[in-house]
Amino acid sequence: MQSNKNISASQSIKKYTQARIALGKKGVSVPAKEMLQFKMDHAHARDAVFSLLEIDKLSKELKSFNLPVFLLKSKATDKHLYLKRPDLGRKLDENSIEQLSVLRDMQYDVCIAITDGLSATAINNHAKNILVALMPLLNKANIKIAPLCLIERGRVAIADEVSSWMNAKLSLILIGERPGLSSPDSLGAYITYNPSIGLKDERRNCVSNIRPEGLKYKEAANKIFYLIKEAFRLKLSGVELKENDTNASLNNWHI
Repeated sequence: MQSNKNISASQSIKKYTQARIALGKKGVSVPAKEMLQFKMDHAHARDAVFSLLEIDKLSKELKSFNLPVFLLKSKATDKHLYLKRPDLGRKLDENSIEQLSVLRDMQYDVCIAITDGLSATAINNHAKNILVALMPLLNKANIKIAPLCLIERGRVAIADEVSSWMNAKLSLILIGERPGLSSPDSLGAYITYNPSIGLKDERRNCVSNIRPEGLKYKEAANKIFYLIKEAFRLKLSGVELKENDTNASLNNWHI
């Protein structure tokens, strides 16, 4: 039999994690309350996978940053095809390419793409907030930011194609991460220096679990800016770019 001391220790751990621990027992099973909560959390995770971008709301929010906004789509024409064919989520459709073709002679430092990934809920809830924290850092560093791109049914690698059309030195894509039972709205950020079509994931750096219950917006923005700063300094990104001190030299830095 589990001692009261062990039960107390397990309960205290729950203050620090949303993991399913110390659920208790009812006979040979978990209590009905915990079983129902599990089913509810599972339903939220499934809903997040099939959620859709709130295009009108997001477009309005992105325009508040005083940059042009492009509304783009991948070659995955619907959510079901997107889930079955990850490769189509990595490529822009023809209409999107035509939109970006007007920028072929431009040059930018950073291209920022925003896409649903596996949780549009994450983008709907958090994209604006992380950009509110990040944009002042980029602007203060005199980084030339490309028009913002809001992409439906995109995967991480679609930012490589978008950035190539914009002649951007670095790509940052905000994407909804695969939902967990305790985190259906977790947002991830991927940074790639010198992006080009066909790059492997080893060339990217990731900041994950961005949400109020995980990595807070300001802390996430500092990490992202640090990685962008170091990518420009070292002219690389990915496994060779290590995260050391994100608080060092965040201010008074210029590209």
